[in-house]
Amino acid sequence: MQSGAVANYIDAAQLALYAFWFFFAGLVYYLHRENKREGYPLESDRSAHITVQGWPAVPEPKSFLLPSGETNYVPSDKPFYQPPLHEGAWRGEPLEPTGNPLLAGVGPGSWNQRADVVDMTYEGVPKIVPLRAAPGFGLAAQDTDPRGLPVIGDDGVVGGTVVDVWVDRSEVIVRYLEVETDIGRQVLLPMNFARVQRNAVKVKSILGHHFVDVPLTRQRDQLTLLEEEKIMAYYGAGTLYATPSRREPLI
Repeated sequence: MQSGAVANYIDAAQLALYAFWFFFAGLVYYLHRENKREGYPLESDRSAHITVQGWPAVPEPKSFLLPSGETNYVPSDKPFYQPPLHEGAWRGEPLEPTGNPLLAGVGPGSWNQRADVVDMTYEGVPKIVPLRAAPGFGLAAQDTDPRGLPVIGDDGVVGGTVVDVWVDRSEVIVRYLEVETDIGRQVLLPMNFARVQRNAVKVKSILGHHFVDVPLTRQRDQLTLLEEEKIMAYYGAGTLYATPSRREPLI
């Protein structure tokens, strides 16, 4: 081979191109592997003893220090909530709610097992609180004040009365209405499920008698991330399970 023959076919631009290809392939591999930190390994519909990881496999757990001081590991070996299956159900079968369908955690009522801790603001105070615990916050003068208004379900039955409004101190917006039911329970109604009118608050997703079973909060003036999930899921489940007719075909 003549001296310098290899150099005639390889130059700096070609080396840079090859280096980019190797880098890009490594980046795709890394991102695809990191993407499996949550939700993997998959469960098989054929057997509870089969797990699906694909390629590349699930990475080793990585630790994350949370603002609360706790350490979270992902992937995590903590068990996730699984809604109970009815007798005789097989893996992969469409889930049917058992017991109270609004609390079964199935379909539109599904919820994620978030941390059971209060969401905090940057300043370190609870983010979502009622107006009675949020000095300096109030409702706009041009808006209807829902406090004192009856809350009416989709069947026209009054489920309770609004006694307070819960605000998000970070986003400066109303998140929930606090409703006192006929039996004296204080439950939360998400604003995206409520239609505030001049003389009443109307809710289409559930019926009047359903308000007494809305999941409660442990603290009167605080709300955890997990409690938010379950409350939202309750009203979400009502969009399908509140009445038998809602589960029938549209046509």
